[in-house]
Amino acid sequence: MSAGGERVAIIGSGNMGTALARGLRETWPSARKNVTISGRDPSRVRAAASHLGVRFARTNPDAAASGDTVVLAVKPQILPSVLEEIRPTLKEGQTLLSIAAGIPTAFLEAGAGRGIGVVRAMPNVAASVRASATAYCLGKSAGRRDRDRARSILESIGTVVEVDETLMDAVTGLSGTGPLYLFLILESLSDAGVKVGLSRETATHLAIQTLVGSAQLVRATGEHPAKLRDLVTSPGGTAITALHSLERNGLKAMLMDAVEAATRRSEELGRRGRPPAPPSPGSPPSS
Repeated sequence: MSAGGERVAIIGSGNMGTALARGLRETWPSARKNVTISGRDPSRVRAAASHLGVRFARTNPDAAASGDTVVLAVKPQILPSVLEEIRPTLKEGQTLLSIAAGIPTAFLEAGAGRGIGVVRAMPNVAASVRASATAYCLGKSAGRRDRDRARSILESIGTVVEVDETLMDAVTGLSGTGPLYLFLILESLSDAGVKVGLSRETATHLAIQTLVGSAQLVRATGEHPAKLRDLVTSPGGTAITALHSLERNGLKAMLMDAVEAATRRSEELGRRGRPPAPPSPGSPPSS
């Protein structure tokens, strides 16, 4: 979908909301006039909008009314109240894109009302430098136009894949939490470099570039990482010796366990923190 005339309202001016606004500003020629942000603190949002070069709305309903796509970039705990706040201004044909962890599309559809296409996404912290690994899923109400709108927005902050909603907790465990694993690996490699005599600056620089370069090699060749691993494990060399140490200490198993643990935790948070679906219009109040 062309970004030429599409209007986007981003509700939430925290890290992810501003990352999306920045990504759109840098990739959409029309962003200065077609992207609007709002949040709880109007003065803060106004300053952020000015810095980012996008429009500012004083209230969330004002923002929601302005967008072809309304992005909910708020914490899961406050999403129900924000959705209730903007519901009167939502119009048939709009797309609602949520990046709030753990909130299912069924809840969003019930809160948004009929005629609103709902998409749920899970980006990660690298969105701030337009390098996020983002997965999204479609609600039952979403059509091709909603998918195209969501992809166009999410692609402004990195790469995008579509998954079934049943896999969103797995996405959270892998790519949503993934930067943590890699930050820890980078920290460990930097420490190791210092231990064997390198300066901190040199060790960190080499560790970062090694990680980035290795990832680029996998992407460029399309080869399985195990095959590329064999390229550096010559007989009797340093790599096979290091691999033996890693296997003996269970690095692969630890990373697999971490992804599984994060996935289970995401499922638990979804079950415990998931708000009840709002009552349908005309339903009697609960006692």
